[in-house]
Amino acid sequence: MTLTYTKKVLDLLRNPKNMGQIIKPDGVAVVGNRVCGDVMKLYLRIGRRRRAIDGKEEEYVKNIKFQTLGCPAAIATSSILTEIAKGKTLTRALKISNREIVEELDGLPRTKLHCSVLAAEALKKAIRNYQGNEK
Repeated sequence: MTLTYTKKVLDLLRNPKNMGQIIKPDGVAVVGNRVCGDVMKLYLRIGRRRRAIDGKEEEYVKNIKFQTLGCPAAIATSSILTEIAKGKTLTRALKISNREIVEELDGLPRTKLHCSVLAAEALKKAIRNYQGNEK
């Protein structure tokens, strides 16, 4: 079976964005798929800023990095997730769906959609890890 990847997926495979780790992250998550063997590790640095509209403080994804062992789709979904999430408030970041990830990649082969689910799950888990550590 031959898989056809979009130009964006292939570009991110060759030149992933935000690959690496954050030393002493605010939040971290590891997710994997036992069937395919993909493993994603996501690191978050959380910042605080004042909203211009009302001056209230909000938390946002200041920095985000990933380490992924897996197929081209796993690497591309991890990479594009970091681009989507960076700068977003935690409230907005928690709403990033696997569908949004797939759309940003201009699609994924049907058999690789689970990679987008893993990426979205990793972000939610890392934010929950941060929120649990914060208390």
